[in-house]
Amino acid sequence: MARTPFGKTRDVEKPYAVYRAGDWEWRVLKTYQHPEKEKTSQYARWFVAAKSPMTYDSWEYGDTYVADVQQYGHLVMAESAWTDHYGEIA
Repeated sequence: MARTPFGKTRDVEKPYAVYRAGDWEWRVLKTYQHPEKEKTSQYARWFVAAKSPMTYDSWEYGDTYVADVQQYGHLVMAESAWTDHYGEIA
């Protein structure tokens, strides 16, 4: 299988994709697996910068489960390579 196309860590201002749910926002800065491989793992994760009412308008960085972001968030911004693998912006 090919290497992950989103494996190089990005700056919070230039994420691969942005997901939102109300006051929550996740900016995807890196993925660890190829998108096809993520579909087979319930523990697939992304490195993100997250902001919510509990972060007092600042970014918190860390890994989060792909399934959680995709279940609760809506894709609002992404580069074309991202939408090729994860679908169109809602």
